[in-house]
Order: sequence, then C-alpha cells, then structure tokens
Amino acid sequence: MQAILDTHALIWWLEGSGHLTAEARAAISEEANTIHVSAATAWEIATKVRIGKLPSVAPIAGQLADVVAQHDFDELPVTLADGERAGLLPLHHRDPFDRMLIAQAQARDLPLISNETLFDDYGVRRIW
Repeated sequence: MQAILDTHALIWWLEGSGHLTAEARAAISEEANTIHVSAATAWEIATKVRIGKLPSVAPIAGQLADVVAQHDFDELPVTLADGERAGLLPLHHRDPFDRMLIAQAQARDLPLISNETLFDDYGVRRIW
C-alpha cells in the first residue's frame, strides 16, 4: 500500500505521540507500505516554525529531507499539475497546505493518513 502523511500525522509519528490511531500507526510502521511525505509538508513545517506555531518541531525544520530518509519515507514533490489541481479545488477547506495534500492524493489515487474529516468532502480516502 502507498499513502501520503498529513503534516500532523508526521509530527505525531516523529514525537511518538499517542494522538495517532492504531490504524494510522500500523499503516505508517508496516515496512511493506510506501509512505510519502509531500514537499507541502516541508513548506508547512518551515512556515509554522518560523511564525512560532510549531516550536516543538523547530529542530527538524530545515532538515526534513534527512528525517524523511531516516524513517524510510519517500519524498513527494509538488508538480505544476498539483498546483493547478489544488488551486481549482472547491473551497470546502481553505488551508493551502491541506489543499495541496488533497490535490496530490486525488491525482495519485492515494489515501491520506490524517484526522482531517474535511478531506472527506473531496472524495479522498483517509486512514485514521
């Protein structure tokens, strides 16, 4: 199976947080699965660390590529097609980072590991 990690799910995984459900934790930890981390997640983490909204992850801001590799996750680049798709999505959800993850999940027909129920409005499969 392949899936895309939402930013909060990645952070909770790295922190060993109990906020992840058993299903999400199992999907992430299964070695046979390919877990993707979007470039949008790096953008979101760096932005939110800079403005003081995510101080707990400040140590990984600027080093996310290394962290992703250490956990055997795959980098998921953002393409021009992803940008167009995200920009054209209906405005059920206004968060630009989440809209990009939704667009990438739709384009690749991949589930998102996320607790964001608003993703359901876009027909995106979620693991949670």
